Amino acid sequence: MDKLIVHGGSVLRGSINISGSKNASLPILAASLLADQEVIIRRVPDVSDTNYMVQIISALGGEIERSSGTVRILNKSIVDTAPYDLVRRMRASICVMGPLLARTGRAVVSLPGGCIIGDRPVDLHLRGLEALGATTEFEGGNIIITAPKGGLRGAEINLRGTHGPTVLGTDNVMMAAVFAEGTTVIESAAAEPEVEDLANFLNGLGAKIQGAGTRRITIQGVTSLGTTEHTVIPDRIEAGTFMAAAVIAGEGVTLNRVCREQMTAITKIFEECGHKVVYNTAGDSMTINRGENPVGAEIITAPYPGYPTDMQAQMTAVFATTPGISVVKDTIFPQRFMHCAEMKRMGADINVDNGTAIIKGVKQLSAAPVMASDLRASAALVLAGLTARGATTISRLYHIDRGYEHIDEKLLQLNANVERVKE
Repeated sequence: MDKLIVHGGSVLRGSINISGSKNASLPILAASLLADQEVIIRRVPDVSDTNYMVQIISALGGEIERSSGTVRILNKSIVDTAPYDLVRRMRASICVMGPLLARTGRAVVSLPGGCIIGDRPVDLHLRGLEALGATTEFEGGNIIITAPKGGLRGAEINLRGTHGPTVLGTDNVMMAAVFAEGTTVIESAAAEPEVEDLANFLNGLGAKIQGAGTRRITIQGVTSLGTTEHTVIPDRIEAGTFMAAAVIAGEGVTLNRVCREQMTAITKIFEECGHKVVYNTAGDSMTINRGENPVGAEIITAPYPGYPTDMQAQMTAVFATTPGISVVKDTIFPQRFMHCAEMKRMGADINVDNGTAIIKGVKQLSAAPVMASDLRASAALVLAGLTARGATTISRLYHIDRGYEHIDEKLLQLNANVERVKE
């Protein structure tokens, strides 16, 4: 396993390109299973999660070529059972269930690692697929879901869960409904840009989907799909993470390949804190400068277009050295504050209670050996290390490699002093 050593004190400057969205790439790769002709997907980030998804598709029978961010896939003949050894590594692997069900009439998918029915919204996936006529059973840790003899049928489905709409659940039902007879309407659908990108990919193949990016999606079933070439949208969470790095330790950092419209909630918070964010006319490049007198803020996570839960850990790192008191409340995953204990070891003044973190900004953090617990927590620890006095060692770097493409190389490109070493 690798670890990352971050030497604090370097001033970040320069520019980098933001990668394609990991959270858009995964369901789009899975959706390729619906087509029996070649599809080409561009700007797929080289991260472990997309690598696992490519391996899953290959194990299901797909023929895949991957080079420089471009993935070519031909799924002429596929099987209906996803391999446990790969599925267990990544929760998003559940999104092969919808396309397998639609294409083969049956899907056998293990419960992904760390996923418990009821606590994570897999139950919403199943509820939506059952509304299309599928039947579900559990056997040996597997979900076995089967279409009726006459095939899936369109239905009206409400996917609202306890903490709001389910993104992967919306993806799964939308993919399955592509081949369902008649019209499917998804109410309380997730409106994230990644869902809209999946719909654009499917429509490029010949699907008939309207309303993606809103809370109501309508799918008119078709009998076959064709071929398409698709470019994945920019990763708004990676962009937000590097915006955080820029205000923590930068003097003018430019991020290229972004989408201004998809960054609204994230940009707004940085500006409320007194930092300067300037986009070019096209809205696909931004320059971030730390404010002269930054202040704290209150963040309440919410489904898109609200503030993303995937950015709250990184903003906690920003607030750790921002003067004043800041509040971060996560309404999506109230227990998603495992990074705070590690940051407190670095001198951060953070108290967490009932899904809310209260952060009192300190002048400077101190380096310490810390351990990553999940993808976004690991990013927060890297950010904290950029401003800490001394060298911060972050273990279990495989967490960050799940969703950030070559983060150490991009930080080096911005003049950070970081090094990846073997544990």
